[in-house]
Amino acid sequence: MGWTEKIIDYKDFGEIKIRKNPNARRLSISVRPFEGIRVTIPVLVSFTRAEKFIEEKEQWLRQTIRNIRALETSYTIFDWNTSFRTLEHSLELLKTDEHDPRVIIKDRKIIVCCPKTRNVKDKKIQEIIRWGIEAAWRKEAKKYLPARIGELARMYGFNINRVVIRNNRSRWGSCSNQNNINLSLHLMRLPKHLTDYVLLHELVHTIHKNHSKQFWKHLDKITGNAKALDKELKKYRIDIY
Repeated sequence: MGWTEKIIDYKDFGEIKIRKNPNARRLSISVRPFEGIRVTIPVLVSFTRAEKFIEEKEQWLRQTIRNIRALETSYTIFDWNTSFRTLEHSLELLKTDEHDPRVIIKDRKIIVCCPKTRNVKDKKIQEIIRWGIEAAWRKEAKKYLPARIGELARMYGFNINRVVIRNNRSRWGSCSNQNNINLSLHLMRLPKHLTDYVLLHELVHTIHKNHSKQFWKHLDKITGNAKALDKELKKYRIDIY
């Protein structure tokens, strides 16, 4: 808190966190499911200017918050009757006499052992279930994604360095200046044609490091409909499932 952070209660939006970031070059505002509104400002920008910035973005905020609320309703609350599958695994919830919940991944199953004395909708149990699902996605991602991006790289003549799988909840993928490709394990949730689109997107970044006209022209030459695929991808939220 103090000089680096301030929380304000703004109209009917509720709490908004304003944070000074030494790496920020401009004012920015974000709204994420279950996290609320966050404003990031350069160190030399005043909190008063940040609050004025929020006023300027009020109409955009209202529309964005409506969209976010709709997304939040699609967030799965797991119970004993929930049917959930990854590419290779199915979720199975078991009531046990154990004191603590635990996860076992074997035989293509995500087995979550839940104590009989606990409510399955308890926040801690829900977190354990999601941990198990994401562990299965990580396992599948390590098996599938490096092989697939290597295949696409050979097919279209790209050179890449390392491929790293992370539990990234903000970006589907990224490409460093050294042509290291970082991929989110959440790519395993997408339809295969969109997974390929993300992989090709990052491969084109090995040549074009920004989203210039040349970047989109190159990507479109490969995919045939890059902008349409990008629009389709935006219908999926990496932090909602």
